[in-house]
Amino acid sequence: MTMWVFGYGSLLWNPGFPVARREVATLDGYARSFCMRSIHHRGTEETPGLVLALDAVEGVQCKGLALAVEAGHEAQTLAELRERELISSAYLERNLAVTLENGESVTAVTYVIDPDHDQYCALSLEEQAGIIATAVGGRGPNTEYLYNTASHLSEIGLDDQDLDWLATRVRAITA
Repeated sequence: MTMWVFGYGSLLWNPGFPVARREVATLDGYARSFCMRSIHHRGTEETPGLVLALDAVEGVQCKGLALAVEAGHEAQTLAELRERELISSAYLERNLAVTLENGESVTAVTYVIDPDHDQYCALSLEEQAGIIATAVGGRGPNTEYLYNTASHLSEIGLDDQDLDWLATRVRAITA
C-alpha cells in the first residue's frame, strides 16, 4: 500500500524523502496560513518567525501536493517527518483523506496545527509580513520559506492569494 504525505508548505519544495509520484490534491476543512510561530526552523525563541500550518476551518479547502513515498522508504520517511515536523509539538500528525485531481481519494500523513499550543497565532497579513521580513532560524531566513512556497504553488498552478500578497509585501518591506 502506498504511503502518501500531504504537502502544503515546505514539503512542496523540500520533501526530504524519495517521492515516487506527485499529484495535486485537495484537503477539505483546512486552511493554509501562517498561524504557527517558528522557534526553531524560521525563527528563534527570542524572535519567532512564522511557518505555514493547516488550521481547521469549516467549509474551506487547501490545495497542495499528495506525495507518494517511494516503496521501501516508508518507515524512514515517517521517522524523519516526525523529527522535522513534530520538533515542538505544535503540529499534530493526522491521517486525512485528500482528493487527487483525478477524483481518487487517498489517505495522507498530514501535519495540522494544534490550536491550543502556545505557538498557534492568528495575525493579520500585515503583522505576518512584518515578522516574516526579519525572522531567521536554524533553516534560514523566513523570507526564503515564504518565497519558495509561493513560487512552487505558482509553478504547479495553485493560487494562494494570501501568500502572493505576503510575498509582494515582504519584498517591499525588505527592499
